[in-house]
Amino acid sequence: MGSVKDLIVLSSPHEEKPGRGKFIFSDRYSVFDWGEMPDHIPLKGASLCLIGAYFFEQLERAGFLTHYQGIEEEGKNKRLFELKNPANEMVVSLVRIIQPPEIEGKYDYNIYQGIRGNFLIPFEFIYRNSLPAGSSLRKRLERGEVKLKDYGWDRIPAPEERLSPPVVDVSTKLEEQDRYLSWQEVEETGILQKEEIEEIRRTVLAIDGLITKEVERINLKNEDGKIELAFDKDRNLMVVDVVGTPDESRYTFRGIHLSKEIAREFYRKTSWFEKVEKAKLQNPVGWRGLVKASPPPLPSSLVQLISWVYQRIAMDLTERNWFSDVPSLEEIGERISQELLI
Repeated sequence: MGSVKDLIVLSSPHEEKPGRGKFIFSDRYSVFDWGEMPDHIPLKGASLCLIGAYFFEQLERAGFLTHYQGIEEEGKNKRLFELKNPANEMVVSLVRIIQPPEIEGKYDYNIYQGIRGNFLIPFEFIYRNSLPAGSSLRKRLERGEVKLKDYGWDRIPAPEERLSPPVVDVSTKLEEQDRYLSWQEVEETGILQKEEIEEIRRTVLAIDGLITKEVERINLKNEDGKIELAFDKDRNLMVVDVVGTPDESRYTFRGIHLSKEIAREFYRKTSWFEKVEKAKLQNPVGWRGLVKASPPPLPSSLVQLISWVYQRIAMDLTERNWFSDVPSLEEIGERISQELLI
């Protein structure tokens, strides 16, 4: 399916009928849209599966529709409380993925005209509770790609400042290079009605609030994150993929990143990253072919720390000791700070 998790299709979705499948969460990871990176993060896959299941079950209790069906263990489909051991296979319902064709460097979304339901909405929805260092919105504001007035601001918020209300951004999902859109541009694709756009914004903010409350319980700050949505066969909004994991959300502990951002911070200091940024500017669609270098591996000590981040968050959220010999978030944060010279 992708660089981080695989998909086994048990039954394919059709126009009026959802399919059924399994996510296999791997120990792979990806940054900067590169694809699979050179290292594997031990126990990352199992940790992501547990965290994803935890948030899906919380969302269901709060009344949200999701595609989550359970976690597979010993050939059975189980809820979190039924699991005996960590597992990395999540059973989900499947919707259609309708790929917009690329025509002369532009994507044609007219393919969605007349399609009612049971499909992935081809956008990612990003909530932002702050603009920490490394935030894409902060960079776009600094480069002048978007204007302060677009967000009702008279200055760029400080990295530690909480946004009230949070910002909800949107980007493309099925294009070669993720591309930010204005809400007006989203409406102009004709995929969503104005009322549905407003419902999506309310839904994203509500999910953000739920995630924020849950991670505050374990002393994490929810800085930003992404959410994917689909329409079921009756065109009801449904939460898909996974939400709330350290891959989908950016968490901090006393100002120290405890998410996939750790790897990003390391790679931003490399010549490989400079080549990636240059290539994206030259050719937003075919940039990978311009990068002749490969990303260097992470230091083994940083691989261990990142692995602990995923394991510890999974254990603290679910309040179960799935893994052994994992330091506290405080100790992990201190060691990451030393490793990256923050």
